[in-house]
Amino acid sequence: QVQLVESGGGLVQAGGSLRLSCAASGRINSIYGMGWFRQAPGKEREIVARIRGSGVSTYYADSVNGRFTISRDNAKNTVYLQMNSLSPEDTAVYYCAAAASAAHYYDLSGSEYDYWGQGTQVTVSS
Repeated sequence: QVQLVESGGGLVQAGGSLRLSCAASGRINSIYGMGWFRQAPGKEREIVARIRGSGVSTYYADSVNGRFTISRDNAKNTVYLQMNSLSPEDTAVYYCAAAASAAHYYDLSGSEYDYWGQGTQVTVSS
């Protein structure tokens, strides 16, 4: 089993920044890659970014590319999501997730991801 705990959400004004953290524990070696997803009220869950390996391999949704940066600190078993130039459209609950295989990792819907955090609320005011 893998446990994921997110932190760093909150309320920020448009144009501001936040950094989310996701601390992993348990069977860390079983993780192939990790991702950040978000779900806004009344909307489907969507992938925000994902990362695997040493962090060289990353993916970003078009909506956040150039504004958000995903990174990881393997020594701390922590994945980060630096979010800059936030807009009200970024308001959502953000979830950290871990995939145990390549097939699960590349699933954009997140439905194949194996482990999930509890989520952290990000609210961007206009």
